Amino acid sequence: MRRNLITLTLILLSSFIRGIEPDSRGYIVAVGDTCPDFTLTFPDSSEITRDELKDKVFMLQFTASWCSVCRKEMPHIENEIWQKHKDGGLVVIGVDRDEPAETVRKFAKAMNITYPLALDPGANIFAKFALKESGVTRNVVVDQQGKIIFLSRLFDPKEFEEMKIVIHNTLTPSNIQK
Repeated sequence: MRRNLITLTLILLSSFIRGIEPDSRGYIVAVGDTCPDFTLTFPDSSEITRDELKDKVFMLQFTASWCSVCRKEMPHIENEIWQKHKDGGLVVIGVDRDEPAETVRKFAKAMNITYPLALDPGANIFAKFALKESGVTRNVVVDQQGKIIFLSRLFDPKEFEEMKIVIHNTLTPSNIQK
C-alpha cells in the first residue's frame, strides 16, 4: 500500500513539474482546450489522425475489455449516440487501452458495437488526455474547430444525457434552444 502511495505521489509530482495539473477525475485536458494531436491505429492496421477529423465532430471513447463500467456504457453509446448521429456527421471511435488487436476484435464483436475500436498500446493516446494511471470509461467530445466540448468519466446516466445533448446541439446548431 505504501509503495502504491509513493508511486502515485511521484506520478502526480512529475505531472505538476511538467505543468500539467490533473482535475479531480484525472483529466489533463479541459473543456475549451484544443484536442491533443494523435494517430490512432485500428486492428486492421489502418490509421486516422486528429487532422483527418478536422471539421468533424468526434467522440473518443476510452475503454478496455476488462472494464465492467465500459461494458455497461458501450451499448448506450452504440444505440443512443452512434446509431442516432453516424449519418449526421458524428465520428465515434473507441480507444482500447493497451490490449492486442485480437482481443480488441473479440471485444467489439462481444459488445455488438459497430463503431470502430482503435488500439492504444502502452496507453499513450490515453495519456494525452488523462493521467496514465487514471481509469478508463472516459469520453472526449471534440467540435468542428478541434476544441474539446465535453468530458465524461465513468457511466453516470445524468452526465451521459448531458453529453448526448451537447453532441446533438453541436451537430445541429439550429436546434439549440435560446
